[in-house]
This record gives sequence, structure tokens and C-alpha cells, in this order.
Amino acid sequence: QVQLVESGGGLVQPGGSLRLSCVASKFIFSRYAMNWYRQAPGKERELVARITTLGGGSTNYADSVKGRFTISRDNAKNTVYLHMNSLKPEDTAVYYCNVRIVSYDYWGQGTQVTVSS
Repeated sequence: QVQLVESGGGLVQPGGSLRLSCVASKFIFSRYAMNWYRQAPGKERELVARITTLGGGSTNYADSVKGRFTISRDNAKNTVYLHMNSLKPEDTAVYYCNVRIVSYDYWGQGTQVTVSS
């Protein structure tokens, strides 16, 4: 069974930084694009960032996080990261790691990020 385990969330002041990690197992990590989503209270889950497997991993970002967040992956460690800088209160959400395998979406348990002074 595919497993995704996120960590690294927490409480941070506006303007601060966090690094989220997602350790994957039970599938060939290097062969799949990986995604970070987030869901704020009362809102739908939204795609934040994506990294493919091509050419070391091309990336895409939601407009709301471009220039502030960076997604990266370490295939040797089966881990995808989300580096978040210049955090804003509106970044407060539960962040989820995701992989789609044969049209099925697998999710981690999520990690809470709260941006507040």
C-alpha cells in the first residue's frame, strides 16, 4: 500500500519560513510526479506545487505562492520537500502530499501550517 508521511508543519510568524517533507514508500518514487496540496478551513483543497520526473524535475506553482515556495525532490531518499518563505496568514492550511498512480490519488495524513503573530 502506497504510503506518504508529511512532517515539518507548525506555527510561524508572518514573513517566516518552513520546510515541509514528505517521505514516500511502497512505490517507485523516482517514476512519478509529486504534488503538494493545501486546504484551509471552509475552502476546497488546492494544488500548491508540482514536480515532475523529467530533467531532474520540472516544477509548477499556484500563482499565490510563486516566488515564495519551492518544491524539490530527493529520489535517493524517496522524499519531496516544500520550502516556504515569506509566509503569509493566508498560507494557513493543512498541507498534503499527493501522488497519482494509474489514475488513483494517494494522500498523506497532512501537516498543519499556521501563520500568525
